[in-house]
Amino acid sequence: MCKRVSLCCSLAGDITQKGYEKKRSKLIGAFFPQTPGKTELPSPFFFNRRAPVTPSSSSRYHRRRSSGSRDERYRSDVHTEAVQAALAKNKERKMAVPMPSKRRSLVVQTSMDAYTPPGTRRSVTLSTRHLTYTSSGSEGEGGGGGGTCFSREGSISMERWINRAIHGTSSTTTTTSSTASSSSSSTRSGGSGAAGGRLADVLAQHNHSAPPDVTGYTNNTADGIQVERAPGAGTAAQRPTPKYGNAELMETGDVSSRVSAKIQQLVNTLKRPKRPPLREFFVDDFEELLEVQQPDPNQPKAEGAQMVATRGEQLGVVTNWPPSLEAALQRWGTISPKAPCLTTMDTNSKPLYVLTYGKLWSRSVKVAFNLLHKLGTKQEPLVRPGDRVALVFPNNDPAAFMTAFYGCLLAEVVPVPIEVPLSRKDAGSQQIGFLLGSCGVTVALTSDACHKGLPKSPTGEIPQFKGWPKVLWFVTESKHLSKPPRDWFPHIKDANQDTAYIEYKTCKDGSVLGVTVMRISLLTHCQTLTQSCAYTEAETIVNVLDFKKDVGLWHAVLTSVMNMMHVISIPYALMKVNPLSWIQKVCQHKAKVACVKSRDMHWALVAHREQRDVNLSSLRMLVVADGSNPCLKPEVICPCASSPEALTVALRRPVEEGSTPPGRGVLSMQGLSHGVIRVDSEEKLSVLTLQDVGAVMPGGTMCVVKPEGVPQLCKTDEIGELCVCTVATGTSYYGLAGMTKNTFEVFPVTNSGAPVSEFPFTRTGLLGFIGPGGLIFVAGKMDGLMVVGGRQHNADDIVATALAVEPMKFVYRGRIAVFSITVLHDERIVVVAEQRPDSTEEDSFQWMSRVLQAIDGIHQVGVYCLALVPSNTLPKTPLGGIHLSETKQLFLEGALHPCNVLMCPHTCVTNLPKPRQKQPEIGPASVMVGNLVSGKRIAQASGRDLGQIEDNDQARKFLFLSEVLQWRAQTTPDHVLYTLLNSRGTIASSLTCVQLHKRAEKIAGMLAERGHLQDGDHVALVYPPGIDLIVAFYGCLYAGCVPITVRPPHPQNIATTLPTVKMIVEVSRSVCVMTTQLIFKLLKSKEASAAVDVRTWPPVLDTDDLPKKKPPLLYKPSNPDTLAYLDFSVSTTGMLAGVKMSHTATSAFCRSIKLQCELYPSREVAICLDPYCGLGFVLWCLCSVYSGHQSILIPPSELEVNPSLWLSAVSQYKVRDTFCSYSVMELCTKGLGLQTDSLKARGLDLSRVRTCVVVAEERPRTALTQSFSKLFKDLGLHPRAVSTSFGCRVNLAICLQGTSGPDPTTVYVDMRALRHDRVRLVERGSPHSLPLMESGKILPGVRIIIANPETKGPMGESHLGEVWVHSGHNASGYFTVYGDEALQSDHFNSRLSFGDTQTVWARTGYLGFLRRTELTDASGERHDALYVVGALEEAMELRGMRYHPIDIETSVIRTHKSITECAVFTWTNLLVVVVELDGSEHEALDLVPLVTNVVLEEHYLIVGVVVVVDIGVIPINSRGEKQRMHLRDGFLADQLDPIYVAYNM
Repeated sequence: MCKRVSLCCSLAGDITQKGYEKKRSKLIGAFFPQTPGKTELPSPFFFNRRAPVTPSSSSRYHRRRSSGSRDERYRSDVHTEAVQAALAKNKERKMAVPMPSKRRSLVVQTSMDAYTPPGTRRSVTLSTRHLTYTSSGSEGEGGGGGGTCFSREGSISMERWINRAIHGTSSTTTTTSSTASSSSSSTRSGGSGAAGGRLADVLAQHNHSAPPDVTGYTNNTADGIQVERAPGAGTAAQRPTPKYGNAELMETGDVSSRVSAKIQQLVNTLKRPKRPPLREFFVDDFEELLEVQQPDPNQPKAEGAQMVATRGEQLGVVTNWPPSLEAALQRWGTISPKAPCLTTMDTNSKPLYVLTYGKLWSRSVKVAFNLLHKLGTKQEPLVRPGDRVALVFPNNDPAAFMTAFYGCLLAEVVPVPIEVPLSRKDAGSQQIGFLLGSCGVTVALTSDACHKGLPKSPTGEIPQFKGWPKVLWFVTESKHLSKPPRDWFPHIKDANQDTAYIEYKTCKDGSVLGVTVMRISLLTHCQTLTQSCAYTEAETIVNVLDFKKDVGLWHAVLTSVMNMMHVISIPYALMKVNPLSWIQKVCQHKAKVACVKSRDMHWALVAHREQRDVNLSSLRMLVVADGSNPCLKPEVICPCASSPEALTVALRRPVEEGSTPPGRGVLSMQGLSHGVIRVDSEEKLSVLTLQDVGAVMPGGTMCVVKPEGVPQLCKTDEIGELCVCTVATGTSYYGLAGMTKNTFEVFPVTNSGAPVSEFPFTRTGLLGFIGPGGLIFVAGKMDGLMVVGGRQHNADDIVATALAVEPMKFVYRGRIAVFSITVLHDERIVVVAEQRPDSTEEDSFQWMSRVLQAIDGIHQVGVYCLALVPSNTLPKTPLGGIHLSETKQLFLEGALHPCNVLMCPHTCVTNLPKPRQKQPEIGPASVMVGNLVSGKRIAQASGRDLGQIEDNDQARKFLFLSEVLQWRAQTTPDHVLYTLLNSRGTIASSLTCVQLHKRAEKIAGMLAERGHLQDGDHVALVYPPGIDLIVAFYGCLYAGCVPITVRPPHPQNIATTLPTVKMIVEVSRSVCVMTTQLIFKLLKSKEASAAVDVRTWPPVLDTDDLPKKKPPLLYKPSNPDTLAYLDFSVSTTGMLAGVKMSHTATSAFCRSIKLQCELYPSREVAICLDPYCGLGFVLWCLCSVYSGHQSILIPPSELEVNPSLWLSAVSQYKVRDTFCSYSVMELCTKGLGLQTDSLKARGLDLSRVRTCVVVAEERPRTALTQSFSKLFKDLGLHPRAVSTSFGCRVNLAICLQGTSGPDPTTVYVDMRALRHDRVRLVERGSPHSLPLMESGKILPGVRIIIANPETKGPMGESHLGEVWVHSGHNASGYFTVYGDEALQSDHFNSRLSFGDTQTVWARTGYLGFLRRTELTDASGERHDALYVVGALEEAMELRGMRYHPIDIETSVIRTHKSITECAVFTWTNLLVVVVELDGSEHEALDLVPLVTNVVLEEHYLIVGVVVVVDIGVIPINSRGEKQRMHLRDGFLADQLDPIYVAYNM
């Protein structure tokens, strides 16, 4: 890369040491002899010439001593200054972004004091500052929480103060605490000592103990506190005008770790306007269009004339130039065999070996002979001329490489030089293997030492590397080769069109291509280099570059032999130990030329500080392979531009004495980002200083074309891709004709479409322009180009900016990678850096904040994600650089394992769809004809009519279940109604009709005798799932009491489960509690008294020993509309709701289920459900008594011991109908997934199952039911048998898949339309499609209509609305202590606003839609299917659209294998995503970018907070539903103990 990035800036206010140096050199500069400073050139640019290096400015370089050997390729002092200035602009603004919270085990270094920079005193040191939330004001913790230094009140008011200070809005003056913004430069730390005192004053003044209110954020602080500064601390700064991106969010501020405070902080941060405003755009009927970035009318446009192709000088053929490279080798090998060709160095800087031209010639001949004649057989040689062979040589053995390379040329075999594979899993090794395979390589040449070092299998063979073809390893050392016969000579031809060698090239995506170079191109290229560099015979050249490819190969292996030069080769390992080695060798050997990279110059300069004896006067030319830096004699520096495809593109010639030094362009970054060249004369921050890379190579023609589309010539002030037309380029990508055509056979055209030349050009992959005087400027590489929001940015420029932020301090050896990923139809910039091993959390966050600020200030672009990884963990290229594509791959796979991550989606993503404005719905005035509303059939449906069904069941005569039980006890006394199984699958107990009747009588007697209960008293039944519960229930009915079933407390978890029991008992106004002896003891235990006040329990009766005598009379209710029982349940939003079930509703319910499932006394039904509420309770306790069938009861808790219990029972009892919950189904799917074969062997058979119904109050979980069906298909389970039911609080069962009737259907709807409350059916597998399974068949006697939840008008078919239900078994209302009548009438007694306004409906609170299917039901009518989408109270309103948590959660769970569960909720308009991590804690941070990406891509939402927690933290109720509100409360109260909390900005 041929450029020096430097940004000019003027520092306002205080002057840094460097700024002082600069000014000083300007003043003193006048007294030094120098060339004129600036001259105008006839062109659209200003180029100022490089000033000679004055003593003061060169001493500036010596002063900056690097810590250790860092990769300094991007260092530039001017740039560093610009970055510091950009940061200084933001110095006063406070960081308002909360630091991420980490669990202590994830934080390597806890003490912050250990690394306080010198000269700054931290005002407040909290040693456990942002680990887990210590005592930052959480109740009951006193002041003892891990090293905090205030009392509890102090801590809270501190947090309050900090919140005020940070969020002081425009109306409030705020303090700028310098706690966090202390930079490393000594000038910034003034006054930080006062901060401690200031803090103390504030704490003394405002000693509030109330935590900050995070719910309502208003524009002025609650009690108008004005925080005064202590005298001498400067005046309080007004908040400056908001700036785009992260600029002013960036200094770390908040010392508090309270989640609520942090979130509030984040919310306030996000309230600030971003610079690019969202433009207007429309939402068409179904598609939400993403914001298309409209071009800015003020953006710079190219205005120059069309460019003209530039020609290089003539290639002057010298008479004694050899006709081919082999001929040159033969000439020097025979004429001057003693002349040194190559000297290699060891790591002690001592010459290891000198290869002469004679030895090179004789050995190459030997290699050529052995290749052609000693591999394979005479009839079938393994290698023939034209075949490809791999060259595998280490970087410290150029002699062996050279011998092998020339041996191949002499044998007319094509060498493919590659890197040594260090291990089987080397980064990129697989892609190299792919290249070898496609080139048909079967032989690999290597050196003895390298062969010994390759990984070996136990038998001593070299294993096949990942992705490699099978190769024969051939060692090229002379001692292993046989001598060619005297009469054998290689055939030496003139250079022709055959392929000479193949150079590999790694693309942006990591794939490896082979660039073929013909023999004639090879020779011509050597000639152009010889002419450009004025090489002469026997010159000495020092080479630091990789000799296997690129500039190193061209100068130090090929051109050197053509000119009989002597190469001093310096291995990478020596440079690491002694960065000065190349300079020492130049002195020692009086070398004329050196080939280096710019980082080698930096390293040398840093090391060369004290060296005064170094004399570089011999050097006439320093070829810099990747840029230039005016620090040595500027006239000897010759940067060159090259690419694998076009070989050397341009090279600056050495400057003759007395001529003017070359120019440089100071270009506006803003202009460059639009592809336009604008000279920046104002010395703004964001400028790029480019050095030229000389003129076009001899014999070549160059032009600049548009990078995309037709290769049209650019204008003179436009940046494009450089293209060259010359013999000396590569000819093709091996085996890839299409890509070859697009790269090597390009015909540039003018505006009129006329071709520039009849000869094809080659694309170089370099971006740049041709400046005045035919000088070529390179601004970047095509591979490093990132187009964000229509503007171009170069990865290398961003790396340079990031490294200039306190470069010495933070990034480990300058190892930093910048790439872009595509999220939501635009590229997003990702920066990954290795951090120094000793950096603290504080340092990391500070550095990240400032990098974001600097990149925003200089490039005006937001960074999407900034990740820090531990040192030495990024994948490396063979020469120790960062393997970019591999790093990107790891990032996208979630395998990078960063130790810190900062995501800024809020600032970067500006192309989200516009928030939706709701359209007014159709009102009552719309035309309604018959059953049509706005042209559609009204969405209504009903189950079979109860009145018309023939039913000769005797139970119908009875209005009350208690009477049905008495009747059964008389008519079929010994018929078994209930069988309870234990975990071993054996019968634990059973009940016949008469046993149940008799035990129920005894309970009724006990209630009357011991409990002294009246009719209608409420009794809480706290029993484990089983027979006792059923007996107690009917006992209550016999006594005229109202039973309430309550789940007993969990003995291992009394503290959290007992309060719920207590709450239900209190809310239901129970006058007595009935339970077993075991639970009786538990309720009175010591643990229980710690959780609740046990003295306030109502009387507790233990029913294990019942009285002998039965009651004198059984109670008979007078009115069937009186209360039969209360059904209490906690909804997923955490609301406890009890509904009243009358005797009429209870009997109607049982009858409806009996008819739907065709239940008779001869039937057996297996039930694996919790018997405490809803349909689960009705099936467990009521249905058998009503219908007479036998219920096989399987408590779900037993499945944890024996997962196959339920299915074994179904098989053993030959059951046709079974009911379960989602948690049971999931347990079977996960627990028995690998055991189906053994279950089959044990004779498990599910072929008799007709209906397997999942009882639920949510959208059917299609994925789970499908995987369950697939898994157990082998055991005979029919996939059609699995279905779901649907119930809710107002009606415990609306739908239930019966025995007759059509199979359940699944439709696919567009998720984007659903967000707009519309239903749009799409094909399976189409993008954004969501499968919805029908929720079961509507029960007999149930009517459903879909209504608009806001206007209460009826909806058309296939429209999304609230499901309303009218049925005989609707509950009759809520049972609450608070008597909320409005809610009651709204939920249970609603009427439509127009249409049928007479019918009274109950509102389910669930969104869904009805759709008429092609199927027919039992009555011959077309079947109406109900699809439930989700609960209204769970749905989240974001950006004006309605989101269902489950959809976002499903996307998140799919992103990474370690995410086992996910829950989302909103908090102050921020989306919070909680994920459970199944893996090591170090994977936690990998999930943050992945979660953010997927939610953006699939849901167009920006995640505000990502919380990573341990498995089992997300609370799930007995029905398998996530309790998102409990989770939210736990999160805000800091109770989750998260592994990591990331606050996205």
